[in-house]
Amino acid sequence: MSILAIDAGTTGVTAVVVGTDGRIVAKGYQEFTQHFPRPGWVEHSAEEIWQATLEATREVLTKVDQSELTAVGITNQRETIVLWDRETLGSPRRAIVWQDRRTADICDRLRDEGHEDRVSELTGLRLDPYFSGTKLTWLAENEPHTWALVESGRYAVGTVDSYLIARMTRGTWHVTDVSNASRTLLFDLAAGDWSDELCGLFGVPRDALPEIVPSWGEIASTDPTTYLGLSLPIAGIAGDQQSALFGQTCFAEGESKCTYGTGSFILTNTGQSVVRSDAGLLSTAAWRSPDGQMTYALEGAIFVTGAAVQWLRDGLQIVGSAAETAAIAQTVDDTDGVVFVPALTGLGAPHWDPHARGTIIGITRGTTRAHIVRATLEAIAFEVRDVLETMPGLSTLRVDGGAAANDLLCQVQADQVGRPVERPEIVETTALGAAFLAGLGTGAWDSTDALRETWALERRFEPTGERSRLDAAYRRWSSAVERSKGWAQV
Repeated sequence: MSILAIDAGTTGVTAVVVGTDGRIVAKGYQEFTQHFPRPGWVEHSAEEIWQATLEATREVLTKVDQSELTAVGITNQRETIVLWDRETLGSPRRAIVWQDRRTADICDRLRDEGHEDRVSELTGLRLDPYFSGTKLTWLAENEPHTWALVESGRYAVGTVDSYLIARMTRGTWHVTDVSNASRTLLFDLAAGDWSDELCGLFGVPRDALPEIVPSWGEIASTDPTTYLGLSLPIAGIAGDQQSALFGQTCFAEGESKCTYGTGSFILTNTGQSVVRSDAGLLSTAAWRSPDGQMTYALEGAIFVTGAAVQWLRDGLQIVGSAAETAAIAQTVDDTDGVVFVPALTGLGAPHWDPHARGTIIGITRGTTRAHIVRATLEAIAFEVRDVLETMPGLSTLRVDGGAAANDLLCQVQADQVGRPVERPEIVETTALGAAFLAGLGTGAWDSTDALRETWALERRFEPTGERSRLDAAYRRWSSAVERSKGWAQV
């Protein structure tokens, strides 16, 4: 018995097969293109996401006995908006990605009209281009012919999980779960459902949105003619960060994790209570059980961390791969005064400035690529510290995601936050969480206690170093952050 999990991330799709011991037994991966039509705009081809899903699945299926597969779990980049034709399943335009900043003016307008407090009260979020609602408002205002087909019912609207389920099921199901719905600005966090008030504010027809279903259970079924001959229940859905929280087995109130992916996201389980923050953190839905019980989380969302390393590779072309950054950074003792603020798509928590832009300060004639690479890794640790400074009482930080395999980053992180950093044996906890949800939904595991037993520590990084030196570096970082703010408006 094994579970197929699809992790549709921001830069590619990973397919994994997970055994009942909680181990990943096979993996497939396929990247897709990032489109940047204008400065600050980020788009994906929905069809490319689907084709990447098929390719990643094909790859993993060659490595396992398909007859052993019992269910599919799906996790995905959140907040990204996809439109598709309900009959043909074709998409009339590229998806608008969570990193996209084009709706900053719409957010400013709604804020000036006095809507932010009410939006925050209902959703636990804030008015920022990050979230889905203003992307839909932008489409209505700027692409009226496309939007008319949304209003007529021809086009469906959803996040990436909804789109993939539509493709996998040949259009039979249009569903999502609370973890994705709660990132749209259209979801009433306390009521646990779409809000007519918010749909009216953002101009989104409620009928275009997916049905909200439990995060696990037999939710839908794949169509074998569409999805590589597989006829399996889709039994788990979660947005990527909530899925990682689940994959890290953070089932108890107060347990926390940090995922280093395209961005970095720190989530703390707050149990059955919606906990509000005055320090730039988000209140969000974590998951909902089949019996309707909601679990909530408090989140610090950082937009660019791993994506900054990708930019070093693809943009500046000063590294050949993400894996070599630790070795390059360790050729120097420090950054020699260089500070990199990777606000390449604005700043998220706790600063929330969509007009901030990437900034490298302190360059001299002696600056080398090693200094810039080290400054990039340190920036990731500084950004996480920015968020954790607003989360008092956290004793240990569990980390996961691709960059968590970087020993230097984990050590710098432990030093900067002054707390132990624990790295599990399996750092791909986003996909693991989707498998866990699907396994719970089909009886592969009978409880979260059984899932907790699968978690194993690979390495614990203890804080080292002189605190005064680390605090001085952090103060320099904080000064650089202030200089990055508002740059797009200059």
